[in-house]
Amino acid sequence: MVMLGEQALSYGIHQYLAHYHAERNHQGLGNQLIAPESTLGSHRGAVKRRDRLGGLLCYYYRAAA
Repeated sequence: MVMLGEQALSYGIHQYLAHYHAERNHQGLGNQLIAPESTLGSHRGAVKRRDRLGGLLCYYYRAAA
């Protein structure tokens, strides 16, 4: 990624930290999420994908049924 300006760098860091703390599996916690969403583990609803940073970071989740 090429950051052109302070605003782009700030946006990139914010998006990465949001993914890192809320959507990424943490290996030190037995591959569990640090702060899972309340609907995690549901087997209902369509599988959705949340992209961050133009698709470099992806998170798959189930939409509310």
